[in-house]
Amino acid sequence: MTPDFPPLKNDLLLRAARGEVTERAPVWVMRQAGRYLPEFRKVRESHEFFEVCRSPELASEVTLQPIERYTGLLDASIIFSDILVIPQAMGMEVQMNPGPYFPHPLDTPTDVEKLASVVDVDKELNYVFQAITRTRKCLGGEVPLIGFCGAPWTLFGYMIEGGGSKTYQKAKTWIFKYPEESKALLAKIADVCVDFLVGQVKAGAQLLQVFDSTAGELSPHDFSIFSFPTLKYISTNVRRRLVEENLPATPMTLFAKGANHALGLLAEHSGYDVLGLDWCIDPVEARRIVGKKVALQGNMDPNVLYGGRDAIESAVQRMCQGFQAGEGGWIANLGHGITPGVDPEDLKWFFECVHKYSSRS
Repeated sequence: MTPDFPPLKNDLLLRAARGEVTERAPVWVMRQAGRYLPEFRKVRESHEFFEVCRSPELASEVTLQPIERYTGLLDASIIFSDILVIPQAMGMEVQMNPGPYFPHPLDTPTDVEKLASVVDVDKELNYVFQAITRTRKCLGGEVPLIGFCGAPWTLFGYMIEGGGSKTYQKAKTWIFKYPEESKALLAKIADVCVDFLVGQVKAGAQLLQVFDSTAGELSPHDFSIFSFPTLKYISTNVRRRLVEENLPATPMTLFAKGANHALGLLAEHSGYDVLGLDWCIDPVEARRIVGKKVALQGNMDPNVLYGGRDAIESAVQRMCQGFQAGEGGWIANLGHGITPGVDPEDLKWFFECVHKYSSRS
């Protein structure tokens, strides 16, 4: 039974996610609650990163910061959390100093035995669910709230590499040397993802996004073997569970960064309503590939935000023209997460330009 929440006043994001051509593009940005905001940095002065994630009060506070700063310009909020809460729930230690660090990564398949055999997300990740419910109430229906998780391949990489990587040598050693053990671990992660996403809908999330941030590290062949099956498994089983548990039908977005080669496959067979795009594909080409099967999200290069207002306006105008050239829903966003050095006023200009150039009136 989902809690009672204030009625939604702005459903632009949800309509676009369902494929509707909207009066203008809804807009939000990945990592919009984050280090580029001075109010977020102020919170971090006295609280460690995962402490903020684990505190429903703090997580809700920072989730609301961009909504309050950019009143009337943002069409979505995304709960402040991290994709690595899933490895933590599975029994792994993760530190943030400043990037993610696993003191005890999985070196060989025998290390999988150290993970929890069963993960009770209601116990291990209840703090995320509490933060979502609290935030949904605090939003007062102003905009929808997005929940999310990392994709199995992306989480697999962190769990084996012990952090970020330029080569993914360790993770790729696993998939090439231990393919069956790798598939088993990916499946184990996928099951936790399903439980976690369903739990977020129960708590009040109105759209779900799966981040396969390192999808582009895999060749098309290896993506089809080690990433795609778990992505489809997640969408299929989340939808099944939502029906079985009488929960709201919730749109789902997949952001498989760097896997533009797979757009046709993902549009046809992945089961997601929205595909997020990085900045390395032209919107016209993306729409040609996917047709009207899915909505699209993206895709300005985040570094344009450092280029000054003329550069931002020009890029937004070009992006809007590209997405509006075809039919189907479109959600304006960056092609990856906003980076810490961006001036919040330049992001505001990005939002204002999207409002101006995506309007169909």
